[in-house]
Amino acid sequence: MMSRWSRPWSRRAFLAAGSGTAAVLGLGTTWALTASEEFPALRAKWRTLILGEGFDPAAEPFRSRLADLGGTAGRYLATMAPAAGSLWPDLVYADREPDTDEESYAFSSRLNGSYGRLGTLAQAYCQPGTGLTGDPRVRDALLTGLGHLHDDVYHAGQVPYGNWYNWQIGIPQALLDLCVLLYDALPPARLAGFLAAVDHFVPDSVVAGYTGNSTGANRVDLCRVLALRGAVGADAGKVALARDALSPVFRYVTSGDGLYADGSFIQHRSVPYTGSYGAVLLGGLGLLFALLAGSGWEVTDPGRQHVFDAVERAWAPFVYDGLVMDGVSGRAISRGRAAGARLQQDDHTRGHAVLAAITLLGQGASAAENARWRGLVKGWMERDRTSPPLADPTLSVPHLARLKAVQDDASVAAVPEPTGHRLFPCMARATHRRPGWAASLSMADRRISHYETGDGENLRGWHTGAGMLYWWAASGGDQYSDAFWPTVDPYRLPGTTASRKVLADGAGGDWGAAKPDVHWVGGATDGQRAAVGQYLKGLLSSLRAKKSWFFLDDAVVCLGAGITCADGTAVETTVDNRNLGAAGDAPFTADGTARSAGAAWSRTLTGAGWAHLGGHGGYVFPGGATVRALREARDGSWSLIDKGGSTAVLTRTYQTLYVDHGTDPTDATYAYVLLPGATVEATRARAADTGWLSVLANSNRLQGVSVPSAGFTGVNFWFGGTAGALTASDPCCVVVCEKADGTAVIVVSDPMRMRTGLTVTWRRAVTAVMSAPATLVSSATGAELTLTFGDLSGTAGAGQQVTVGLG
Repeated sequence: MMSRWSRPWSRRAFLAAGSGTAAVLGLGTTWALTASEEFPALRAKWRTLILGEGFDPAAEPFRSRLADLGGTAGRYLATMAPAAGSLWPDLVYADREPDTDEESYAFSSRLNGSYGRLGTLAQAYCQPGTGLTGDPRVRDALLTGLGHLHDDVYHAGQVPYGNWYNWQIGIPQALLDLCVLLYDALPPARLAGFLAAVDHFVPDSVVAGYTGNSTGANRVDLCRVLALRGAVGADAGKVALARDALSPVFRYVTSGDGLYADGSFIQHRSVPYTGSYGAVLLGGLGLLFALLAGSGWEVTDPGRQHVFDAVERAWAPFVYDGLVMDGVSGRAISRGRAAGARLQQDDHTRGHAVLAAITLLGQGASAAENARWRGLVKGWMERDRTSPPLADPTLSVPHLARLKAVQDDASVAAVPEPTGHRLFPCMARATHRRPGWAASLSMADRRISHYETGDGENLRGWHTGAGMLYWWAASGGDQYSDAFWPTVDPYRLPGTTASRKVLADGAGGDWGAAKPDVHWVGGATDGQRAAVGQYLKGLLSSLRAKKSWFFLDDAVVCLGAGITCADGTAVETTVDNRNLGAAGDAPFTADGTARSAGAAWSRTLTGAGWAHLGGHGGYVFPGGATVRALREARDGSWSLIDKGGSTAVLTRTYQTLYVDHGTDPTDATYAYVLLPGATVEATRARAADTGWLSVLANSNRLQGVSVPSAGFTGVNFWFGGTAGALTASDPCCVVVCEKADGTAVIVVSDPMRMRTGLTVTWRRAVTAVMSAPATLVSSATGAELTLTFGDLSGTAGAGQQVTVGLG
């Protein structure tokens, strides 16, 4: 659990501020040091990691960043006023009724923030070009501040209050970094007291078991504390413990927190967190691998290869043109701008930190991996024209130095965005990439939370797991970063089906407590196209629905059926809800008729065949549909969705398309085709091509489509049955992709993870089964193909691929 008020040296800003990393001192070399020399070498290397190296402080972007650092530090220096219960008047940390309620969380976070400000002062003191470099006033203030916080509250014997994270991770990380930077200036008695405090709050027992708060990114953070405690205090046992305690992080897990074999990453037991906690894990491991490389405590566990593999299997699929997709960032999506903060976090700033972490991690990977990753990073940097990484004010100097080195390396060729589809059954997520656009889907099931709130954050993320379909076209890099979350209607998130039942802030409980009791969520893919389905149960609602998405070359076909609810409120499916920015002047056309591009308006489009939004893309409604279209300006503030957020009122204009299923619908349906990046002409042509798509079924029992020109058929069998030429004996997902070379790929999955036997029949002439997984126990070819699978319950929802020759 992270602290809401933590600032530069907290986990929340770990990758965006004071814990930045740099090209490691001596990485890849062998140290020839005695035991007594290894600890000074570790401290020297860590100093380089958190300050950076190889940059010109007089050149941009470093000159401005260092000047800003000095300005901020100067304000902290001028306002520091040690008093009982505070070091700065605006960060009172004394808790008169210490416990673990929300008020105590705030107090402990302010204590964490106080150490963070000292970290900023130390950076300004140690970095060149800040105007405070080597200034004895700063040194003296640091010694005073550290002594005050230790004597007043952060010392051995103190009982912690509020958020455990602050006491065991945020504060000791900042404190130990300060001990490294000020090592020669700290009186031995003071240093001993600081280390005793760390030992008190972070005993060796915190890594005794891989459970509770000591898993995933939290475990990596705790290991960082132990490793630095050992380096600062010349304790070989602490460093060895930190190294050894990393090993559980490297193993694939099958439940709870950690990395999964399919590329999923979970934290807080049920929350997809690749872009937030996962980024902390990636960056933390990069730091520790770099720190210990070549020393007597080098990380040699072969399991660390899983982390290297995960760069391209777990992180890269969710990075697009420099941003990291919000669907795997948990409650971090609500942290746009904190109260009193000048800097804003968003999908780009989180993405830039991931880029920097990958670059550091690459220095400990193989030469081939490092070269590939630097090419990926360079491509992401070049394509992020919405928010260029080197202009990102949240990046630390070491981060900037590492990324600029990649940009300036002429031997590195930028890698273009890949195309293809990736399913992550273990966290109910999917990504789809085609030339010029990308999409991401977020769902929920019995293992994955509807959403996560906690610590006063993400208070209205209720429906983000209800089939939210994010997508980015060529001009849409700021779609979700431009104040989307504080201004969007939280009941009308793109792609979702939701009841208008009013929900309280934080409804369902903290830390991902609310999970729908459903099994059928998942899909099948051949790596390029896919069928994905979600049995939807609404959050604190009677809503039930079957939702399907078919991801194709230039489109996503979206079907809904069995939409039933008895909340006494309207139920809506949001076809889309595009953020048009503050100006909001994108032209909208429906069936050839243009609507006002600027002023607010609302229309009911009866029998609509297609619609188009200029600069974004098109929508086709097979057979016609009644669709509500709405252009509106919406106000909001970050404080409405994050109690620590800014109260400044923001306004953004939205173009909304939604299907109104009415109040308390029974077995309602919808069907539409999303065409990201399509022109008006292309959208009109697709709507006129009635033979392009065949909806094979759209009911509570079956949903499926066929696209003959693409050789694609996909069916979600909610129950056994027949759709088109496909029959399944039991619930499953089936994708068929016919190839131009006379072969076909059939992919079958068991999203429910319950099938001990399954038969799929395809009424198509097949000459031979050319390849098959071990789960296929028998097959029959001829005028039709019959595939009989054995136990699929242990496949974790992964697709079983069969290749056949066509007759």
